[in-house]
Amino acid sequence: MWTFVGGAILSVVLVAQAVETRACQTPDSPPDSTPSPSPVPPSQVFSTRDGVRFQVETVLTGLEIPWSLAFAPDGRLFVTERPGRVRIVNMSAFTSEVALTLNVYAQGEAGLLGIALDPAFAQNNFVYIYYSAPSGGGAVNRIERYREVGGRLGERVVLLDGIPASTIHDGGRLKFGPDGFLYATAGDASNTDFAQDVASLAGKVLRITSTGTSAPGNRFSSPVFSFGHRNPQGIDWNPLTGDLWEAEHGPSGNDEINVIQSGSNYGWPVIQGSASGAGMQAPIVFYSSTIAPSGIAFYRGQRIPQFTNNLFVAALRGTHLTRATTDARRIVTQERLLDGTYGRLRDVVSGPDGYLYFVTNNRDGRGNPMSGDDKILRIVPAS
Repeated sequence: MWTFVGGAILSVVLVAQAVETRACQTPDSPPDSTPSPSPVPPSQVFSTRDGVRFQVETVLTGLEIPWSLAFAPDGRLFVTERPGRVRIVNMSAFTSEVALTLNVYAQGEAGLLGIALDPAFAQNNFVYIYYSAPSGGGAVNRIERYREVGGRLGERVVLLDGIPASTIHDGGRLKFGPDGFLYATAGDASNTDFAQDVASLAGKVLRITSTGTSAPGNRFSSPVFSFGHRNPQGIDWNPLTGDLWEAEHGPSGNDEINVIQSGSNYGWPVIQGSASGAGMQAPIVFYSSTIAPSGIAFYRGQRIPQFTNNLFVAALRGTHLTRATTDARRIVTQERLLDGTYGRLRDVVSGPDGYLYFVTNNRDGRGNPMSGDDKILRIVPAS
C-alpha cells in the first residue's frame, strides 16, 4: 500500500516527526572525506566534434556515492550521498558541511537518492528528498520535506510514503517542473508487474504537489503521471518546448530516452527497444549496448554558447557524458564526452553560474575508485 500525506493530516504527526528528525541529525562524514579548499586547476583541454574546447575543474573530493545535485538561489550546492547524508557546499570556499544524516536502507542501489529545492526556496527554505527507508525487515521509498535553517535540515514532513523499494531499481530522481509540481522517478523495485499496474507507485513517473497530494490533472487521480517504466533515473524539461524528457535503464541494453506525456504507458516490460505495442509509447532513442543513463540536464547557461539547450546524460556503465542536440522531440546528433576519463557518472546539472556540473559514482560498488573519489566536477570554457 502507498500512502500520501497532505494538508491537515500532517499537523497531527508533525511533532513526532520533528523529534525523530532531530534524533537522526548527527553530523557525519565519510572516513576519507577530503574536501578541496578550492577548485583543482584543469590540466587538460577537451574538444567536441564541432570544435568546442573545454576543461574540467574539480569542485569537491572525498564524497561517498554522491547521487543528486541541486543549487539554491544563493549559489550554495546541495548534494545527497547514498549512505544517508545531505551536504551543503559553499561555492565560495569550496567546502561542505553535513546538513542532515538519515538512517536509510543503504543496500545495493537503495539509500538516499534525489533532492530538490522548492521553487520558492528563497522565501520558505523547503528542501525535498527521496530515500529508501528501513521498513519491516525490508524497505520503502519515501519523499519528505525539510526546512533549511543555518545550514541544517529540520521540520521533517512525510509527503509520500510506501513507494515500493528494493536493492535494485529504485529510481529516485526529484525535480520541480515548470508547472510548479514535484516530479519523482520510481523504479519497478525488481518486480516487473508493478510497472503496468497503475495502482502501484513503482515503475512510474510521479507528480505531486509541494504538500504531498496528487497533482491536479493526473490521469488516475493518484500520484501516477506516467507508467510502464523499468528504472527511470533522469528527468528534465526541454527549455525550448517545455516537454519533459526522461532517461531509464533497460535490461542488458535497451536503455531509453523518452519524451513523457501525461498518463501515457512507456511499455515496460511488454515492449522495449525497437518493439511497439498498442497504446504504448516507444523511446525517442535507445541504446542496444548498455550505458546505464542516470541524471540528465539541458544546459541553460551561456558560458559555453555552443552547449546552450543541448541535452547532457550522465552514464554510469558507459563512463561518459552524452551530449545531444535536439529538435522538438527528436535527438539530432549525439557524442560521448570525457569517455572513460572520470569513471561512472551519476548526475549532471546546469549551474546558475553558467557551468555544467556532474558527479562521479566510482565508490558505489560497481566502479574502480580513483584518487579523490567520489567527486563533484564542472565543465568550464578552455582558457
